[in-house]
Amino acid sequence: MESENLTFITEFILVGLTSHRKSQILLFVILLLIYMLTVMGNVLIIVLILSDPHLHTPMYFFLKHFAGLEICYVTTGMPQMLAHLQAGNGRISFGRCAAQVYVSTCLATVEFVLLGVMAYDRYLAICCPLIYATVMGRSRQLKLASAFWAAGFISGLITLSCVLHHPYCGPNRINHFYCELPLVLKLACADTHITEAITVVLVGVVLAGPLAAILVSYTLILSTVLQMKSTAGRRKAFSTCGSHLLVVSLYYGTVMAMYMRPRSRSSPDLDKQVAVFYVVISPMLNPVIYTLRNKDIHVAMAKMLQKWGS
Repeated sequence: MESENLTFITEFILVGLTSHRKSQILLFVILLLIYMLTVMGNVLIIVLILSDPHLHTPMYFFLKHFAGLEICYVTTGMPQMLAHLQAGNGRISFGRCAAQVYVSTCLATVEFVLLGVMAYDRYLAICCPLIYATVMGRSRQLKLASAFWAAGFISGLITLSCVLHHPYCGPNRINHFYCELPLVLKLACADTHITEAITVVLVGVVLAGPLAAILVSYTLILSTVLQMKSTAGRRKAFSTCGSHLLVVSLYYGTVMAMYMRPRSRSSPDLDKQVAVFYVVISPMLNPVIYTLRNKDIHVAMAKMLQKWGS
């Protein structure tokens, strides 16, 4: 009889970053500018890589995927966040919330696996230069790209099945600005211990697997670089790896701050602030990080500006 009286919810309420109307309007303007800069910066990287034959190398093939991924990632959450700030409320349907959990998990998985692949690419380029072109040929690039997108697709399906497996009968308020899997599961009207264990294992695999590849790759890279007699060779090796290492540090640092600290000491507002960094700030910084000291990108940009000016 109790199950017959349950009323299943059809929408969630996202509390958002603030409930003050003036603050919402200010945040709307700031986040809109950030969103536009993020999309334009990453689109510029893709256009430069596609237009300059000198950038048709494995390193820039993966960077092109990374830039496209960042565009997809910010578009998953920021337009909805902007709409909620403009409207002054955070209503989202159950279906859209589940879709957001799926897409955000899928893209986050792709991102971490891609960072591991990019570290492997740098290892081959620096430690095995004689066979690099053969090993990292077009066929291998496409296989690796298929692998990290497939990993994201499978990871997203697992999290989506976790969400849809449970009934939701209230409450329906989520103290966040987007639908995050742990917060959605807290609202389920059933025992979620097994589901939470599955998600913990999934997060562990997604984080630990690429991190292991990154650590091994850069240990071997460091060993090779220290054996180089040429100072110019060392400088070039460190400059090509520096941007990637900084991006890895940003992503792993923020995600670990979000998921690895004790939940009993975790503040919901602090969770939202950390999430702002990896959902909003990091995708905006990545184009800057990858282009600031990249001479190849500078040359491609100069060529494009010269072409437009002629």
